[in-house]
Amino acid sequence: MAAGTGAASTAASLGFPTIVPASVLGKYAPSNRLNIGAIGTGRISRDHDMAETIKYAHARIMAVCDVDRNRVKDAVDYVNSRYAKQTGNADNGVTPYDDYRELLANKDIDGVLISTPDHQHSIIGIQAVEAGKDVYLQKPTALTIEDGRALSNAVHRTGRILQIGSQQRSWTQFRYASELVRNGRIGQLKNIVIGLPVDPSGDEEKEMPIPAALHFDAWLGMTPYVYYTEKRVHPQKGYDRPGWLRCEQFGAGMITGWGSHHLDIAHWAMNTEYTGPVELWGSAEFPKSGLWDVHGSFKTYGLYANGVTMEVSDANPNGIRFEGTEGWIFVTRGNYTATASDPVSKTPSKALIASDPKIITSQIGPNEVHLPVSDEHHGNWLESMQTRRQPIAPVEVGHRSCSACLLHHITMKLKRRLYWDPVKERFRNDDEANSMLSRPKRHPYTF
Repeated sequence: MAAGTGAASTAASLGFPTIVPASVLGKYAPSNRLNIGAIGTGRISRDHDMAETIKYAHARIMAVCDVDRNRVKDAVDYVNSRYAKQTGNADNGVTPYDDYRELLANKDIDGVLISTPDHQHSIIGIQAVEAGKDVYLQKPTALTIEDGRALSNAVHRTGRILQIGSQQRSWTQFRYASELVRNGRIGQLKNIVIGLPVDPSGDEEKEMPIPAALHFDAWLGMTPYVYYTEKRVHPQKGYDRPGWLRCEQFGAGMITGWGSHHLDIAHWAMNTEYTGPVELWGSAEFPKSGLWDVHGSFKTYGLYANGVTMEVSDANPNGIRFEGTEGWIFVTRGNYTATASDPVSKTPSKALIASDPKIITSQIGPNEVHLPVSDEHHGNWLESMQTRRQPIAPVEVGHRSCSACLLHHITMKLKRRLYWDPVKERFRNDDEANSMLSRPKRHPYTF
């Protein structure tokens, strides 16, 4: 999230030290630990990304960055207070930045957490790996399929580690459900039924003065300039769910917000992680007025080359149902939410059920398919940084799950059958649909 004042001036103006005292490091001296920078320090970073990374003694968040200087200050206080509980030292020397490019130029930083709004994911991810950083990137990978392809190519070109924040891959029930499907416990897979939440529409909102602490132009980034109003961005007080999640300018709505998680698991279970649907159809309701304009109620379908049909709709229970010739499995998060303001039902539900209880008590034999095991998603990323082995949710896998979601979104818009070539990543004989694979980028926020 770029801005213009720089790290040194920000540190001086906020009164923060820029050097980590050696006395607080102990055996985790700079040569023995992973130095992490956090880019984007809002709700998901505080409740999830920074919160989970701080737990690991072999990693240290040494820098934080946001285009909202109030949030930069809050992030420094947050990180210092968490480390103070571990070390007894209230001042742990976290360096503040309000320009992510300057954070990326810090050669002491090994990896970055990118927890920005969706429209910033691909451009910051690309610049991070080109700066030699390993990356933990919040899903979805990109705002468009073209940008997701550019990100994946950049990661492979640079040889960096990039973990997509598809943390359901690090949960036992999702891995086990995928193994059961792959090993034929429900017979031949025929259908996948996915349920997602949706966001309500809102009212028109008047233009407001841009807060002095917010670099709004940099927050908008590559997207078109529009006037500032608080419900378009994030709360100026507190860390409740931000309004940008409901604006198509910055994301596609819940089809990528939650869909990136559930479609990723569906791909994992049917071994289509590096491809996508070949045919899509469906429709959705969109608000006719108001600031918030992402999709509402919807039902879309995708057909895969293996013959499996996927239905995605807010009318279905939140989770993934695999239907085969010999039974079904339903897997979900249960009563878990990533943050307190997630738009999901708070009614507890079982995380894994099946048409026959014997299906989910089945043991996966030594000669059957066993999927990679990760106990915690951020820990898996840190381990990959050390071993240089691919993480459990690598960039191409994340790109393909995000692409599938964006294909469903294009289907919502066009309301007709579409035919997709997952190798060429183009629609077949459909110029209108192909024009939706990218968006113009506003200067100077371009790749």
